[in-house]
Amino acid sequence: MAQQATPVRRARLGRALGPEPTAVSGVVLLLPGGEEVSSRRPSSMVAAASVRGLGRRLTRAVPDRSLATHVVHYRYRGWNGSEAHLARDAAWAADEVVRRYGDVPVCLAGLGMGGRAALRAGGHEAVSSVLALAPWLPEEDVAAPPEPVKQLAGRRVLIVHGTNDARTDPELSFRLAARAKKANREVCRFEVHSDGHGLHQYRDEVLALAEDFVMGALFGRGFSRPVQDALAAPPPLGLRMPLAAGFGRSLRR
Repeated sequence: MAQQATPVRRARLGRALGPEPTAVSGVVLLLPGGEEVSSRRPSSMVAAASVRGLGRRLTRAVPDRSLATHVVHYRYRGWNGSEAHLARDAAWAADEVVRRYGDVPVCLAGLGMGGRAALRAGGHEAVSSVLALAPWLPEEDVAAPPEPVKQLAGRRVLIVHGTNDARTDPELSFRLAARAKKANREVCRFEVHSDGHGLHQYRDEVLALAEDFVMGALFGRGFSRPVQDALAAPPPLGLRMPLAAGFGRSLRR
């Protein structure tokens, strides 16, 4: 009996969140977390749930439906070393955006390992901005090359990290941001005091900060004063910007 061929796994874009977008002028690709090593297929429902709240918040911020927000469904749960599967799937998704919507600016917004994927795939020509929430980054190893940052030149980059993250060391994202800032002035990083990996304690403030950054990066809305200050400040000030409790309640528009 002939052996059946193993089906080829393909990444895919979930349906656009919210009402069907029209006259799209900006796209956010939501990159869920993942694992360091795993060849298993991700659970679409579980992965999407971790970033869907952010996507809905961003979709509501653009009432004219000119923003398309999609969750990226990976082929594998794992980053898997040099294969960097999640980053490759993020780059594929950016290609798919160009195919569907044409020449529109893209923001890669990732959580955990998805944050690493957003940073790594940020060099795609369609990407204008990167939002990395609690990005999982590898421990620094003198025998291995450091996580690349040159691909972020010309992009606006925001990293947000809880100071009590027990899953991925916030100092690693600070060091990456410091290296990226040398290649690109448009990099900033906010610290969420005492919050953990999921950034649940100050969820409203984190979502407000993400909205402020994405609307400014994709649609030219004025950044709030804290974001302006963080982008303009030299290291380390603009890379250790505290996220104030209540951020978002009285943002300047």
